[in-house]
Amino acid sequence: MKVLLTGVTGYIAKRLLPVLLEQGHELICCVRDKDRLNIPTEQHNIKVIEVDFLDKETLKNLPTDFDVAYYLIHSMATQTGDFQRMEIECATNFKNFIELTKAQQIIYLSGISNSNQLSKHLDSRKNVEKVLASGSIPITTLRAGIIVGSGSASFEIIRDLVEKLPIMVTPKWLKTKCQPIAIRNVIEFMVGVVLNAETYHKSYDIGGPDVLTYKEMLLQYAAERKLTRHIYIVPVMTPRLSSYWLYFVTSTSYNLAKNLVDSMKVEVICKPNRLAEQLGISLINYRTAIQLAFQKIESNHVISSWKDAQTSTILSGGLSRLLEVPAYGCFKDVRSVTLGNSDTSLNKIWSIGGQSGWYYGNWLWKIRGFMDQLVGGVGMRRGRKSKTDLSAGDTLDFWRVLIADKKQKRLLLYAEMKLPGEAWLEFKIEGQTLIQTATFRPLGISGRLYWYAVLPFHAFIFKGLIEQIAKLEK
Repeated sequence: MKVLLTGVTGYIAKRLLPVLLEQGHELICCVRDKDRLNIPTEQHNIKVIEVDFLDKETLKNLPTDFDVAYYLIHSMATQTGDFQRMEIECATNFKNFIELTKAQQIIYLSGISNSNQLSKHLDSRKNVEKVLASGSIPITTLRAGIIVGSGSASFEIIRDLVEKLPIMVTPKWLKTKCQPIAIRNVIEFMVGVVLNAETYHKSYDIGGPDVLTYKEMLLQYAAERKLTRHIYIVPVMTPRLSSYWLYFVTSTSYNLAKNLVDSMKVEVICKPNRLAEQLGISLINYRTAIQLAFQKIESNHVISSWKDAQTSTILSGGLSRLLEVPAYGCFKDVRSVTLGNSDTSLNKIWSIGGQSGWYYGNWLWKIRGFMDQLVGGVGMRRGRKSKTDLSAGDTLDFWRVLIADKKQKRLLLYAEMKLPGEAWLEFKIEGQTLIQTATFRPLGISGRLYWYAVLPFHAFIFKGLIEQIAKLEK
């Protein structure tokens, strides 16, 4: 069967993709930027096509001979424009396109929207569902609330809060009830309804067996991790303060934090249905979902992370334009060192950032990340998805991986922090020599002043970094 998969660089689609491949389906993957997708297409039955559903002209690149389409596009984390308008426009363009194809079904993952008063996020999801359902192609809508899995936004935010804060003074929305669902169950539902005629033109709420408040979710996570945590709910935290609270403590961007807070004030509890029973799905409880998430984390096998889809406006033009590091009109800090063991140093390079830190002057890297966060940047909070593996498109603290070629012993990073210019950091091993190059292309006078202001810090940070990478552990 041929399947059209949208939102392929997103958290859900990256989890769904290998399952569909295992079942022998042929996939047409829609992406806005091929360079952010790390798929060995020569080994799999996959066709990757660049398409932007906000640009109707690009839809002409898509084939029309597919059987099922997954609609997994959303814009809640966007830092530009009105995400509600963008989501409606995307859905309308998608609906008009699919009317001209041989598709027999659309599968849409939405949000539970049973409350009389919905957040902007949930209201937008509901409106998208109406647009998609207004066409002639049968649609099956699966509505989920909090999704729990390694790398999911909900799980990572809960993880950040509980792991970092032994005492929490929290807003009153922590009393709101929700019905979390394990990512494993979400994928089972999404695969189970494929070409299932009984599910056509229907919507289903999907959730796990537990109905919990957000406070209970935090405390159960703490219990699972054998941590003692105290949570005090106060009524004086405004939505704005709540958004800042999430922004500074967790890995989320401010825009996403604001939309999440808006949504967390709304109860997301499933209306009963028999879909799990019909598809033979055993629902996983919340604490077991946490255990499964940590099994993935501890085995270093996190397939996808919501942070990889969280980008700054810097990358709106795509990664391909950034792959060629400029040679002129730039400031450069180039250092080289002879290695005692190139394989050891290569492994250090591939483990840089995240929990491993930056090997030298970590406190300065953290200060720089905090300063970026203060002006609305991504900061150092995103970490990395895997402790030892890197792929093009991955996030790495406040960097984005452009090239991760271990055979050629080259790693190229691009800065996503807010800067008066553009910055690259490259590590390359040639023979037994490590070459480390920091490149900064300034924007106007402010860019030049910035470079000279940080030059004294670069002098020993970059020197210490390359020396630590080259250092043989005793």
